[in-house]
Amino acid sequence: MLEKIVQIFRIKELRNKILFVLALLGVFRLLATIPVPAVDPAGLKSLFESNQLFGLLNLFSGGGMENFSLVALGVGPYITASIIMQLLTMVIPSLERMQKEEGEEGRRKINKITRYLTIPLALMQGYAMISFLQRSGVNLLSDDSLWTIISTVMIVATGTVLLMWIGELISEKGIGNGISLIIFAGIVSAIPTALKQTIVSFDSSKVIDIVVFAVVAVVVIAAIVFITEGQRNIPISYARRVRGNRMYGGTASHLPLRVNQAGVIPIIFAMSIMLAPGLVASFFVNTQNQLVSDISQNIVDLFQNQLFYGLLYFVLVVAFTYFYTAVTFDPKQIAENVQKNGGFIPGIRPGKPTADYLHKTLNRITLTGALFLGSVAVLPFVLKLVIDIPSLVIGGTGILIVVSVVIETVKQVESQLVMRDYESFY
Repeated sequence: MLEKIVQIFRIKELRNKILFVLALLGVFRLLATIPVPAVDPAGLKSLFESNQLFGLLNLFSGGGMENFSLVALGVGPYITASIIMQLLTMVIPSLERMQKEEGEEGRRKINKITRYLTIPLALMQGYAMISFLQRSGVNLLSDDSLWTIISTVMIVATGTVLLMWIGELISEKGIGNGISLIIFAGIVSAIPTALKQTIVSFDSSKVIDIVVFAVVAVVVIAAIVFITEGQRNIPISYARRVRGNRMYGGTASHLPLRVNQAGVIPIIFAMSIMLAPGLVASFFVNTQNQLVSDISQNIVDLFQNQLFYGLLYFVLVVAFTYFYTAVTFDPKQIAENVQKNGGFIPGIRPGKPTADYLHKTLNRITLTGALFLGSVAVLPFVLKLVIDIPSLVIGGTGILIVVSVVIETVKQVESQLVMRDYESFY
């Protein structure tokens, strides 16, 4: 490991890329510490500490929402826009053709549409978040005038666009995925504060709680690595073909089916769905109609029930894992591509039987990944019933994102090192 670190910093190009990424992440963390003018962040702290949902929103904002900073929305609107465009390419033929037939140029056009879609989403999410926080009893804005609200929404929307640009710069000129690294930096930045709170509030009676949390964290990290790297290799054989005086094919390969095909996208989907009912109901709590007010209050109280919230959250994560996997992985198309290239799965007929086999195998594998993602998502709720330490602000979802980003980034760094090892032979 030490030899690889030394090798990384010996290669000037790779060293400059890493320093470039660190510099941009430093700019992001600086922006996350600057609160929006006319905002009183004092009341936000207790709200984010007492509510798991707000803690998760703060997680995906990169830690900028806790003090309602210039980048309070984080890259959330951009992630939402990316998911919307990904789903639209599955149902709109023109977008599907653009993505598949136009190659790199088509992907560039889709990315451009995604950026434009991010702006209205950021404006809407900014206004919705301000309204939601104010209706939650937090005196967020010192001035409730229309101009203050408009200017605040514009500021946080601009912060999202700036982070989107920083993320794309990292992806283009640095190492790793820029958006993932921004979320990673926000999560990691919360660790020193959590450790400080644990040390300051240390009590000898909490030693067992800390040990239990440490053991659970190690087990969860190991499980995340195991599931993230886990895959089922479907054997693919290619028939021999004779063209002229040469023989082609006759090789064996495999089709990898990942256990966690969907990543953390199902958790983001589920979080959005879980936020919507309470957000809409909170708008009608103080209405003049008593029946509507009572129903709205019951909905708000229901979603504040930890048991109901945890169970529904788990079910939604499992359901969205299957949904997103079905959207992004088409067994019929894979079977057609394998058949066009002269390949087949040993013992399975090409065409529809191959697609059915892939579909059945993928469903069995996805069950493990879906249950694992659901368990990681509700892990903070379960631990809160057993132990109570400030470090839980990181949560299972945060650990999942951190481990996944680290694995992805390390692989990219290793590929850069391997590429330069091959160049040394010439």
